[in-house]
Parts: sequence; C-alpha cells; structure tokens
Amino acid sequence: MPIIAIVNLVLFAALLSLLYQFSKNSAFTLSRRVFMGLIGGIVFGMYLQGAFGGNPEVMEATLEWTNVVANSYVALLRMMIMPLILITMIAAVLKVEEIKSLGKIGGTVVGTLIVTTVIAALVGITIALLFGLNAGDLAGGEVEMARAEVLQARQGSVADLSLAELLVSFVPSNIFSDLAGQRSMSIIGVVVFGLIFGVAALLVAEDNAEQGKSIRGGVDTLQAIIMRLVKLVMALTPYGVLALMSRVIATSDGEAIRNLISFVIASYIAIAIMFAIHAAIIIGLGANIKTYFQKVWPVLTFAFVTRSSAATIPMTIRAQIEELKVPAPIANIAASFGATIGQNGCAGIYPAMLAVMVAPTMGVDIDLNFIVSLLVIIAIGSFGIAGVGGGATNAALVVLPAMGFPVTIAALLISIEPLIDMARTALNVNGAITTGMITTRLLGDKTAAKEATMPDAQLTES
Repeated sequence: MPIIAIVNLVLFAALLSLLYQFSKNSAFTLSRRVFMGLIGGIVFGMYLQGAFGGNPEVMEATLEWTNVVANSYVALLRMMIMPLILITMIAAVLKVEEIKSLGKIGGTVVGTLIVTTVIAALVGITIALLFGLNAGDLAGGEVEMARAEVLQARQGSVADLSLAELLVSFVPSNIFSDLAGQRSMSIIGVVVFGLIFGVAALLVAEDNAEQGKSIRGGVDTLQAIIMRLVKLVMALTPYGVLALMSRVIATSDGEAIRNLISFVIASYIAIAIMFAIHAAIIIGLGANIKTYFQKVWPVLTFAFVTRSSAATIPMTIRAQIEELKVPAPIANIAASFGATIGQNGCAGIYPAMLAVMVAPTMGVDIDLNFIVSLLVIIAIGSFGIAGVGGGATNAALVVLPAMGFPVTIAALLISIEPLIDMARTALNVNGAITTGMITTRLLGDKTAAKEATMPDAQLTES
C-alpha cells in the first residue's frame, strides 16, 4: 500500500475518533453527529478527489479501507430489514383489535403513496417544460451506448409484467426465499406473510386465552430485542455517513456533472419543490415542521448517502414510532410499502422528466392527453419499484416503453445518476414518513387507541 494512502487512512481514523468523542457529550445529539459526519465526509472526499483524482492507485487503496466502515454499516442495516419487518408486522396485527383495520391502513397507505407520486410526476413535468429539457441535446459516449444496450435487454423483463401478474407477485410462494431477498418483491412478500401469520396468531389468541398471552409475550419480547438492535446500529450512523459520503464525493465525475448541469439543477429543483409540498402537508396536519425535520434528519441523511430506500426501512420505522408517535401498524406498513410502491422521486419525478424530454424527439405533442396518459402509466408503474440504487432506472424501463419511447435516454444520464439518485432516495423516504403521518390523521385516533403500549426498550432515546 502506498505510504500516502496510509496517511489518508490515519486522517480518516482521526475523523472517526473525533465523532466518537462527540458521542460522549450529551449536547451532541444523534442528528448533530450525523450532520458532522456528513460535513466530514464531504471535506475528506473533496480532499481525496482534489489530491488523488489522477492517482487511481492511492484512491483505490484509501477507499478500499474506508469502505470497510461504509459497507459494514450498510450491511448491518440490510441484515435487520427482513427480521424487523416480519416481527413488527406480526406485532402490529396482534395490536389491532379488528382485522378490517389492517385493510383500512394498507389501503390508505397505498392510496396516499400513489397520490403523492402523481403529484411528484406533475412537478417533474412542469420543471422539465420550464427548463426546456430535450433528449436531443444529449450526446452519448461509448459507455452510455453500451449501457443502452443492457437496458434494452432488461426492458422486456421489467416492462412486460401485467397488472394482474404484478398483484400475484405480491403473494410469497416461498417465505424463506423472500426473507433472503431473492426477488424484487421480497419486501412486500414478507409484509404479506407477516400479515397472514399475525392474523393466524390473533385467531389462536382469541380461541385460547392462555396461548394468546404466551404469543403476545413472545412477540413483544422479540420486538423489543429487534428494536434494541436497531438502536445499537443507529448509534453507528455518524461513522457510516462519514465513510459513505467520503466515497460519494471522492468518486464523483465532475466533468459529467458539468456537461449535464441543466438536468442536475432541474432535478434538484423538482425534488426541492416536492419536499416543500411534503412540508406543507405536514404543517397542515398540525406538526411543527422544524421539529419534524430535526427528528427525521438522520433517516434522510442515511437515505441520501446510501441511495437505498430499502436499507433505510429500519430507521424509517423507528423514526415514525418513537419520534413522530405514529402507531406501529401504520409505521411498519408505510415504511415497507414506501420502499417499493409509489416512490415520489424515483417513480414520480424521474420518469416524468424523461418522458417529457423524449416526447419532442419522437414528434409527440405535450398536451393534456399526453400528460394524463403519462400520469396514469406512472401511477400504475410505480408499484414494485425496487427500493435500492437503480430503482429510478427500473421506473424508466416501465414508463418509457409504455409511452412508446426508447429507453436510451436512461443510459445517456448514467454518468450523473448517482448524484441525483441521492436526493431522490431521500425524497422517497420522506414521502413514506409523510404517508405514515397522513394515514394516522385520516384514520383518526382509533388506530392509536387500539394499539397496545410499546415495550419500554423501544421508547428509550438514543
């Protein structure tokens, strides 16, 4: 390993040590330490990019070891996703007295996600038109063209799924396969299994009071352990954010960003507008918007640097239950469904902007019929978009062919995709949290009243 790479790692270790020292001071809350990790990652990443951007040997040697922290943290969160969803979903069912309440929760959550995604698509359409974005202005290099061929090959498998087939794919045929995350619908499959298992457990509890007490006690204990595990991993968030942000900045392609700066700016403006719409909704629900963002800041920061709605699920559930006081059944369903259905950024804004950019090159007028058709396709296509990096590309592979457009534009934007995808993912997660709050308000206090008190271990502050 080059000596200078060792020096870089010593600097990185010093930043980690500094964050650890801050953790000993109660004045530095988790949110503040996450922000410090974010800033530290930006500074360290800029140092690596500026000093060693032309020296791949040093850059790779440095990132190889900083990625130990970054990848380990992400792996820990991914490790918790399926157990957390399964246990909290079963616990949520046991805490809902009427089975029909689950249908109301699920229907309201899905409906809200779809409505906000359609609003996001309208924002994307408007911004693309205001900026005059046109796919004809983009020039593709060898990398982009190679990517276009790959996307073209993937198009059939992603876009040819009918609505009926999509609904069937929600039902798990092998729960162990879904727990291992073997398919794009695995998260929803685990949710569905958790619902069915919870209903069976609830029926057994109603038939036998003694067994019911044992079932509830066992599930509550498992849930308390899972939530404590989430807290332990959450405490590592500042260090994970530092390492992840360092990698993002150090590996950014500055030249590609400059070449496509108009699309980058337009995308961020659209995302900012949608965040403002979320904020307006939250204010309308009677919440203090400053307090809200303080509470969800660590969640949004993690979503931003990882580009994974799915990996953020444990944090999303925890923030809703403990910080925002959303009932557990609603929080779990909103977080789980929000990672795969109706993503405001990836399934709403992005494919809408691409369709508007491609339309003029295909001789298609952007009139009311075009917009309505696009919104309907986006609403339907937003089901099952994978909550991992690249979900926006999957959405484009569904929407563009359905509109009769080629998917080449998705490949032309590959160089700047990670940069924009960070903000889109944060918007997706914020949409899921907002959906949880909206659902709580729409269903009134009845759902919360029917929910049993959460175990003490879940309510302790980090």
